[in-house]
Amino acid sequence: MSSLSASATDRPPFRDPSLPLRQRVDDLLERLTPDERIAMLHQYAPAVPRLGVGSFRTGSEALHGVSWLGAATVFPQAVGLGATWDEELVRQVAEATSVELRAFHDHRPAVIAPDRAPISLQAWAPVLNLLRDPRWGRNEEGYSEDPEHTARLGEAFCRGLSGDHPTYLRAAPVLKHFLAYNNEDDRCVTSSGLRPRVLHEYDLAAFRPVVASGAATGAMAAYNLVNGRPCHVSPLIATELRRWAEPTGHELFVVSDAEAPSNLVDPERYFDDHAVSHATALKAGIDSFTDSGEDGERPIGRLREALERGLIDQDDVDLAVRRQLEIRFRLGEFDPDLDPYAGTGPEVIDCAEHRALARHAATESVVLLKNDGLLPLDPAATRRVAVVGPLADTLCEDWYSGTLPYRVTVADGLAARLAAHGGEVIRVDDSDRITLRSRTTGELLCKTPFDVVDWGRGVVTLRAADTGRHLSLKDDASLAADRELLKTWEIHETFRLEQAGDGDIRLRSVLTGRYATVDPTDGRVTVTAETADAAEHWHRELLRDGVAEARAAAESADAAIVVLGNHPMINGRETEDRSGIELPERQEELLRTVAAVRPDTALVVMSSYPFAVDRAEEHLPAVVWTSHGGQETGHALAAALLGYAEPAGRLPQTWYRGDDPLPERLDYDIIKAGWTYQYHRAAPLYPFGHGLSYTDFTYRDLRLSQASVAQDGTVDVTVTVADTGTRPGSEVVQLYVRALDARYDAPLRRLADFREVRLAPGESRELTFRLPAERLAHWDVATDAFTVDPGAYEIAVARSAAHPVLTAPLTVTGPAPAPRVVVGRRTLTGDFDDHADSTLVDATRTSGDAVTPTDPARPATLLFRAADLSGAVRVEVETAREGGGPRAARLEIHAGERLLAELDVPVTGGPYTWTAVETGLVAPVAGVHDLRLTLHGDFRVAAFRFGTSAWAGGTSA
Repeated sequence: MSSLSASATDRPPFRDPSLPLRQRVDDLLERLTPDERIAMLHQYAPAVPRLGVGSFRTGSEALHGVSWLGAATVFPQAVGLGATWDEELVRQVAEATSVELRAFHDHRPAVIAPDRAPISLQAWAPVLNLLRDPRWGRNEEGYSEDPEHTARLGEAFCRGLSGDHPTYLRAAPVLKHFLAYNNEDDRCVTSSGLRPRVLHEYDLAAFRPVVASGAATGAMAAYNLVNGRPCHVSPLIATELRRWAEPTGHELFVVSDAEAPSNLVDPERYFDDHAVSHATALKAGIDSFTDSGEDGERPIGRLREALERGLIDQDDVDLAVRRQLEIRFRLGEFDPDLDPYAGTGPEVIDCAEHRALARHAATESVVLLKNDGLLPLDPAATRRVAVVGPLADTLCEDWYSGTLPYRVTVADGLAARLAAHGGEVIRVDDSDRITLRSRTTGELLCKTPFDVVDWGRGVVTLRAADTGRHLSLKDDASLAADRELLKTWEIHETFRLEQAGDGDIRLRSVLTGRYATVDPTDGRVTVTAETADAAEHWHRELLRDGVAEARAAAESADAAIVVLGNHPMINGRETEDRSGIELPERQEELLRTVAAVRPDTALVVMSSYPFAVDRAEEHLPAVVWTSHGGQETGHALAAALLGYAEPAGRLPQTWYRGDDPLPERLDYDIIKAGWTYQYHRAAPLYPFGHGLSYTDFTYRDLRLSQASVAQDGTVDVTVTVADTGTRPGSEVVQLYVRALDARYDAPLRRLADFREVRLAPGESRELTFRLPAERLAHWDVATDAFTVDPGAYEIAVARSAAHPVLTAPLTVTGPAPAPRVVVGRRTLTGDFDDHADSTLVDATRTSGDAVTPTDPARPATLLFRAADLSGAVRVEVETAREGGGPRAARLEIHAGERLLAELDVPVTGGPYTWTAVETGLVAPVAGVHDLRLTLHGDFRVAAFRFGTSAWAGGTSA
């Protein structure tokens, strides 16, 4: 990546490493022409040969190893790293990833557009989006459902990527995806409704500590909208992200997600004009436009047009370029002789040290969910083990994983361990082997039998029995069994076998929805039929019953390991959410069959997300979970199942029961909807933080350094943990806090701290957690700030969010909260304490929130608790209403059950055209009351203000 150097005698100031970074950036920026500067706003920033400045591209994927560049060390998925609860291990994984990225950058050409720029040292990782809904298609990319847990692992990953040199970065970490991104279906047009408490206590809380620590160098805006406004034009980029970074001395370099700038016009239709949309995004803080692939002419042309039209000015362009240049200087581009990371050789890619780290990380991420004594298996006594299931003898790559350099499956790992004791593994993948014979020609499809793997929801893959390659739909609509790996943006290898009504089946592509048909003249098979009536009928002959084969293997074994779960590219991935959390019916059938004949059966769930394994929890002696753990998955699981390693993992998210009606997937209000361990009241199948061990731990002597603490004080929490079992073990000690008798809807519990401790049998250790009172804070919507209320709190040391072991009371001292001031003060309607049937929307295209009824036919209600109405005689409300509509629009305001005012809402002509409507109160009111606003009809309300006299202007009601 290094730009051309110049001799010391004639080098310009930007080439002088002794100068301050800011001075060097300023000097280079001044030397660039306006055209050269604006061209740098695209992902592929062109070279400037006259200055010896090389080309630059943003973004290499590095979520759990280097992705998309060829074989590289593949670590567990991010959700698996989250299960380790081990910050130092996560840092080491990120360090290894960035070391390999350096090697790729220095020694390999880019896979995409190698002539445009070298492989980027800007790493698009980690993902800090919280795992609110386990049905999210990209669940595997996040660390946790909890912001404290996510932030700490995210900061550790950033530090591992960037290195520890005071001047230069090994890689530049970019946080994804800002903000509140947790659904895939229609992700570019859905809006995540974030009330202020959820915004500040939950979604921003995962990003804030990482940015404020200085560990992150950039962020990527998310595809979705927040409160009706696309994230790529969100004021939160400036008011939150950049504000947090100011004390670090470095600015964040903010990039767009792929094609998201164009999305602002289509499909979002938020703007009618690309020049306006790109200008707004640049002004909001997007520094680099990832759009139109490697061809920057279109997005840069739009920005040039915006500049010519006066929508942006040169200062806006320069600010973004300055942020890019700062990163490039810090990556050593202009100081190749001083860059401490420049000598990284290609031999580090998948080196022995990184393989060992991959095995260690995979092992530490294994979570023991249930164990009635079956595990660990004794390899000397368990001589014959049946390893069955669709994931028993295969490993999968997800979209953001690297290319596996080798694969150790669960069956491989167990076979290697058992062989040392004279044992053996029976491998059965449970697929049915079938033939599909055309009724038209009598020919077999692709002239081979197929092994059918059922992934649920009627979706199957078909592997040719002779080659093991997948049946794939080609661009010309033909079929060929030639795909070894399922890892493309559009999956062409998934099908449905639909009953034809006469015992035959139809073959249907999941991708296109079309059916296979056969040309009777030449026998050519194409997937072109639009209807079932036009589809070919295929005679299906069963050659091998996979479940029956698994049953036979289990009957002949001493124990059975059933490996179930998901394929990361099927039925839940980027662009596609899961429809539910149940296991595929075929997998449940397999599990029941095996367990019926072999009671000593352990279920291993290998998955990107939680499953409702209620039946296994009730009937099986052991249940284990691992994410898709990378190349060393089999060695890791074998070590855990046979007791060579402790199952040290703890769940990073709640596993809900199958009969638990989960909240609506687009309801991002975790408080009202009841998401995550903080607010979900039904008992989970397995709680956040859960994980068992092969040894026993006891807790004792919980004490606080003081029984009470000031609102700005700190208390030390001390507890002793002992290994009282017969094996060494690892325990994650979790510290939770809870407000008692809170005036707001407080979490059931909230993680405040955690620490992993490893103990030998009989060993005990005293741990002390420093707990600042600010960890007890909530976002006070009345004062628009974090507040620690005085009162009673509970401090709990726990094994999980649902399993507190010891508790202690803590009292916070200080003045009681004052009533909400609403007289003479503008109150934002989004700052409600509670709500019903309302939706948060944008007040303007650039800033501010408003509230509107979710359904104009049903009134929306906003509650503002403890409002001081003393002296109020009038009220003014800011409203916007696009058209008349069939229903009258009015706003009612009550104090308790008493009507204070009723206002008719006028038509203003548009959702962003605002007017102030005022009226006198029905009768004078005094004192503190719960204030209730009820919205009838289709309009928006942004704010209200009570007054002691009338105001000039506005519209009287």
